Amino acid sequence: MKHRQTVAESHERDGKAGCAVDSEGGSFLQKSMRVTIFGATGLLGEALLQEWKQDEVVGLGSEDVDIQDAAQVLDTVQRTRPKWIVLAAAYTDVDGCESNRDKAFSVNCQGAVNVAQAAAACGASLLFLSTDYVFNGQSSTPYETDHPRAPQSVYGKSKAEAEVRLLQIVPECCIVRTAWVFGVGGRCFPDTILKLAETRPTIDVVDDQRGSPTHTPDLARAIVQLCHREATGIVHVTNDGECTWFEFACEIVRQAGLKTVVRPTTSDKFVRPAPRPKYSVLSSASRERYGIQMPQWKEALRDYLKLRVPGALVP
Repeated sequence: MKHRQTVAESHERDGKAGCAVDSEGGSFLQKSMRVTIFGATGLLGEALLQEWKQDEVVGLGSEDVDIQDAAQVLDTVQRTRPKWIVLAAAYTDVDGCESNRDKAFSVNCQGAVNVAQAAAACGASLLFLSTDYVFNGQSSTPYETDHPRAPQSVYGKSKAEAEVRLLQIVPECCIVRTAWVFGVGGRCFPDTILKLAETRPTIDVVDDQRGSPTHTPDLARAIVQLCHREATGIVHVTNDGECTWFEFACEIVRQAGLKTVVRPTTSDKFVRPAPRPKYSVLSSASRERYGIQMPQWKEALRDYLKLRVPGALVP
C-alpha cells in the first residue's frame, strides 16, 4: 500500500490549516480530500501517485487487495474512507483476455462491480478507466461518448459490460475512456520500438490502424481535474491529434535520433488472437466540456523520451 500525506495534513499537525493564494494575493482554505486508487502499481497508477499533489492519496496494488474479492474491496473502502475511488486496476493483456475469457470478465467486469458496490455502500464517488476497445473500430470520424458499444474482442466486451453494470450501480460515476496508453516504467509501444531499434536496421509496423496516443502523466492530470470538478458520465481522454501505429513509430525513431528504417505494413501480416480496431480516435468534446486541455501527442512523446532517459537531448 502506498500512502502520501498532503501539505495540508502536515500543516494541520502544526496547528495550521493548509492555505492557497488566489490571483489577487488573497488566501483561502485549501481542503484536501481522500482518494483511493485501485491499480496503483500499473503505468497509469504510478503516474497518478506522481501527479496527485494536494490530496490524501492511498494507492493499492494487486498485492494489497484483490478486486475480485468483494469482501476485501468493501473492507478496504471502509478503512480508507475515500471521497473518490479511482479504479485503474484491470487485466489489460488484450490477447491474453482472448484465451482467458473467465479471467477477463472476473477482473475487468466483476472486479469493477465489486468496487462500484463498495463505493455505493460507503457513499464514495467512482472514476472507472475504460477503453476505445468498447467500439467496433469501423467509424471514420472520432467516436462520441454516446456512440453505441460494439466490442469485437473479449477485452473490449469485458470493459463494455463493466461500463453498463457500473452505470446501474453508481449512476453518477465517471467513466474515462482512453486509448494507446504509454508511459515510463513498463511495457508500452514507444518502449518496444526503441528496444527493437537498438538491434534492428528495419522495423515493420502496421499502417492501417488509427488512434490517439495517450501519455500517462497527461491522463493522470486529467483524472485529477475530473475528480476535483465532480465529473459524472462518460468522458473521452487522449492526447490531441491522431496517427497510425506506423506514423507513431516513425516519430519515435525520429525524436530519438535513431537511424532505424520504419516500414509500413498491414494488419493481415501480423495476425493476433484478438482483433484490433481499425479506427479508434475518441472525440475530445466531452473532456473539453470540463475545461480539460491535453497536449498534442508529439509533444507528449517528447516528454516521454525526456522522462525515459533523463538528461537526453530530445529535438
